[in-house]
Amino acid sequence: MNHILINATHKEEIRVAIVRSQKLTDLNIETSLNRKTKGNIYKARISRVEQSLEAAFVDYGKEKHGFLPFKEVSDFFAHGIKPKGEKLTISDILKEGQEIIVQVEKEERGNKGAALSTYINMAGAYMILTPNNPKSSGISRQINATDRQDIKNLLPKLQIPKHSGLIIRTEGAGKSLEELQWEVDHLTKLWKSIKTATKNRDEPFLIYQESDITVRALRDYLREDTDSVIIDDLETYQKAR
Repeated sequence: MNHILINATHKEEIRVAIVRSQKLTDLNIETSLNRKTKGNIYKARISRVEQSLEAAFVDYGKEKHGFLPFKEVSDFFAHGIKPKGEKLTISDILKEGQEIIVQVEKEERGNKGAALSTYINMAGAYMILTPNNPKSSGISRQINATDRQDIKNLLPKLQIPKHSGLIIRTEGAGKSLEELQWEVDHLTKLWKSIKTATKNRDEPFLIYQESDITVRALRDYLREDTDSVIIDDLETYQKAR
């Protein structure tokens, strides 16, 4: 019997236990003090473009503005734009006040704001969908040669959204075409809902909290051999469902 147990009655500390055959095999604890923002997706606004730094400062709803280097600006933004000089620069592509969707790459540190990217990674149990970066496709190096070849044979059969890439995680090894396609569809739907959410509010705000421990637990541990998921808090249960 395999179970996922989520103790969330005290919001300042959430515990997730994985029990397999009556043995505790994993325990994860997240407190309000160690809650991460890495992986979170925000609606944001360009507050300043610094040509000398080849970067932009971004208001994403936090007190400290984030830092967006030019290399983290998706090619999607450059489509149809002609450079003023010999090549495109960040000031050709981004303008002050422009609204964008960003993901946190690195947490805030000291006086430094978070490092941001417009290359969005939507992580699932078996794969990572990159909705605006088709060049990022690949297969985890930890997958053995046999499974790797099987995945390579399946990839052309998957229906992937236009302008998107797909990275197969280690857990994707040995999965059927149906299982992989289900997750592609799920992540695609999630990305569409994120884009829709940005249209409903004008100010910068958190759209998607990748770092939520409950969502991570279901993504990483919920499998066909899981007999039950037990949650002791109604609000957390509704979010998980």
